[in-house]
Formats: sequence, structure tokens, C-alpha cells
Amino acid sequence: MDDVTDGKTMLPAAAWRDRPGLDRLAAALGAAAGEARYVGGAVRDTLLGLDVADIDIATRHAPAEVIARLKAAGIKAVPTGIEHGTITAVSSGTVVEVTTLRRDVSTDGRRATVAFTDDWREDAARRDFTMNALYADPLTGELFDWFGGLDDLAAGRVRFIGDPYQRIAEDHLRILRFFRFHARFGDAIDAEGLAACTDRANDLMALSRERIAAELLRLLVAANAVPVVALMIERGILRPVLPEITDAAGLAALAAREAAEGLAPDAIRRLAALIAPDAAEGVGARLKLSNADRKRLRAAHDGPGDEGPRALAYRAGPAIATDRLLLAGESVAALTGWTPPRLPIGGGEIVARGVAKGPEVARLLRAVEDEWIARGFPDAAETIAIADQLLSSHSSR
Repeated sequence: MDDVTDGKTMLPAAAWRDRPGLDRLAAALGAAAGEARYVGGAVRDTLLGLDVADIDIATRHAPAEVIARLKAAGIKAVPTGIEHGTITAVSSGTVVEVTTLRRDVSTDGRRATVAFTDDWREDAARRDFTMNALYADPLTGELFDWFGGLDDLAAGRVRFIGDPYQRIAEDHLRILRFFRFHARFGDAIDAEGLAACTDRANDLMALSRERIAAELLRLLVAANAVPVVALMIERGILRPVLPEITDAAGLAALAAREAAEGLAPDAIRRLAALIAPDAAEGVGARLKLSNADRKRLRAAHDGPGDEGPRALAYRAGPAIATDRLLLAGESVAALTGWTPPRLPIGGGEIVARGVAKGPEVARLLRAVEDEWIARGFPDAAETIAIADQLLSSHSSR
């Protein structure tokens, strides 16, 4: 998982470490003098052999100094979260979040007031889990681990840094993050962390529903989401904010169907599998989901319909059709690689055949569309023939 050189544990080589502009950024931030280090997910995921998307660098320099150094090096600096010490650096197209080392001054479970520091261990101590508090020298790859994160990563153990209750008191969202990280990386669950999350589950009520939704939806698509959600239900973790979720059986059935069909997990579909149809509107509103996602939740349990998968996809849209079919235990093979076509004719063709403009045109066009769907979406020539046949029946009345 990691390399050892001269007794030092080293970050393995990885493609992301060769992204353009990273060397220039590291030099600008004083990496050679030990003033900047990679931290967090990029380090963790590299050690696990996973692809890295986002890169974070921690630095001893104050935010104003970071901006000055980046500008002097010709690197774009965007003060995206400067009150918390975060500058977004864009170096030769590579985007990196650069954050000054911090310590918490005060926390209330939802937000923190921070002060800047130059102490690496102090910065690590305010992070959530040991596996997220690993730092690496950008030049040598040497790893720095103050809280046993390497051992926890090797063991598949998601463990809070220090006292779990204190970490949760600082940010209540860490309850959900504990389970999400366990669903993604965990093997044997950390008993102390589980006990603290169980005891403090009511703290979730203090969080914004947007934060809860974002974390929950990410959890639902993790590799081991099914057993972890079942554990959360057993422990009453979701009860304070989502009492509608009481059984993971529907999620388990859906996950099995997704796997059988070769489909990637879908968070909204999986959320729908966890709630009863009559709860969809309330849950969607409470979590402040988008209108499109709320529509999917409401429709997910409407069944497969009686016209076939492609007709359903044409009428309801591919996403809703896929939801409805999978939650009904039906196959979506007919939709693979298929895009719903457009009806080849419009109202103009009906009017051109002698029907006066008005409601009758719309009625006849719907009849043509119904027959076109029933025949499997034929081409324009056959669709015109369908229209002529229906118009002939209409005019003979």
C-alpha cells in the first residue's frame, strides 16, 4: 500500500502527481522548505490504489501570503474560502485547494471559527478521521501520520481522531460521514465511533437538510451502502431526521437488481427504495431536493406500466422509466443504448390533411402517437401511413 525508503514511509507514485503545474505550485508554496504538503483524500486514495480526483495542499503560509506567492509565480489564485484559509490555485490548468494550517477556536456542531497556525500536528488534530489526517511531502513523497491513520487504513477501520464525542460535537455531520466512509472504505467497524454516533444521533437535527441530503446521497452509492444503511436503521441513526426510513430490504433488492443489470448505483433511486410511496413528497421537500429529483421520488413506485419498457421511457423519460422498472423488479435491458425518438410528424401534417385547427388536431395527433408507440416507434413513412389511416376512419364517421 505504501513504500518505505530509509525507514520513512513514502507515498507511492501515482498519475495525479504528474499533473501539469503541480511542481510549479509546490515550489511557489515552499515545499522544499517543508512549508506545503499534500493532505486528505488524495493521499488516502493513493495509498488505497484508487483514482484521485481532487488535490488538497496544506501550507504553513497565511492566506495573504499564499495569494502573494501564487501571483508571483504566475499561478491563478481564487479566494474561494479565504475566511477559513482556503485559496483555489489554478496552475497550468490543474486545480488545487490550498488551505492554511488551522486550529479550531470555537465550534457549535454546524460551523467552526478557526485560527491559523504553523503546527502540522495541530492541523491534523482538528480533522475528522485518522485516514483523512495523512500528509505527504510533494517532492519526496514522505508520509506524516500523527494518529495511526496508516494502520487504520490498512485495517479498513474508520476511526475518529481522539474522542469521538468531541469530534461529533464539533461537527454533527461527522455522524453521517462516519457511516459513509465506513461504507466506502471500512471492514470491521470501530466500536467506539459507532457507540458515539448512536448516542449522538439526535444531533443531526441541528444540521441543515441540504447538508444531510448531500452526505446521505453520497453514502447511498458507496460500495457497502446496503449493510451500512441496515446498521444505521438498527442503531436509530436516521430516525431523528428521516423517520420514514425503517427497513433496508427494498434497498438490498434494488442494489441486487442494479448489479444484475450492470447499472451503476443511483442515489435518488436508492433513496426511493428506502421510503414508502406516500412519503416521497415529504422526504423530497424536507431534503430540499431539486424538482427533477422530487419528481423521480414520487414516480419511482408507480410500477412498470403495461406498454413495455420503451413506451414507458418515451412517456416518462429514461430516468423515471429505469427507476420504475428496477423498483418493480423488471429488466431494463430494452433501454440499453436506446434513446427515445421524436414523433416524426406534428400537428401541421394533420391540418394539411383537412382537419381544422383546434382540439381535434391534438386529439388525432395523440391517437397517432399512441399507435406509433404501440407499433414500436416506426419511421416517418409508416407514421404518416398511421395518420392517414386514422384520418380516414375519422372522416368516415
